[in-house]
Amino acid sequence: MEFLEYEKAIAKHYDTLSVMSAPLISWDFYLQGLSKMKMSVADATQLKKLVYLNNWKTNWNFQEHLQNDTVIVVTDSKLKIVFASKNIVKMNGYSPKEVIGNSPKMFQGEQTNEKISKEISEAVKNQKPFDKIILNYCKDGSLYKCHIKGYPIFDKKGELINFIAFEKIAA
Repeated sequence: MEFLEYEKAIAKHYDTLSVMSAPLISWDFYLQGLSKMKMSVADATQLKKLVYLNNWKTNWNFQEHLQNDTVIVVTDSKLKIVFASKNIVKMNGYSPKEVIGNSPKMFQGEQTNEKISKEISEAVKNQKPFDKIILNYCKDGSLYKCHIKGYPIFDKKGELINFIAFEKIAA
């Protein structure tokens, strides 16, 4: 009986508050969202630093892409990965530290379509944007279809500095 009175008093108290607290069962959703936001802010900050240091001529909204579960990978002009957003782990199991210094070809394998791979290579060679879906490999060897929108990045003098890829898992 005394628990019932206690619960009524607590309910009355919460009814008077303008901001309702989240029930314990939803904390995992809240914390996932908070964690995702923290990662995307950190990644966007790093990307803005790359923009500044390399004098990119661009106006992408990195925060928006990252909030939409887009993985962002940046390579140097020789196609070595210099940045990968933290959400890459969710896509393919690799951490940013594991991919930095490697070529994006590390995600390709036996079942990757050679024709599409060559089309991407040709676009990169010609410093042209591309939009392709390619079969890639996860760290554990499983496959996933990756929708990649890639762009060459030029500095304000017009010289090629980096390549950037916005990647999502394709349906």
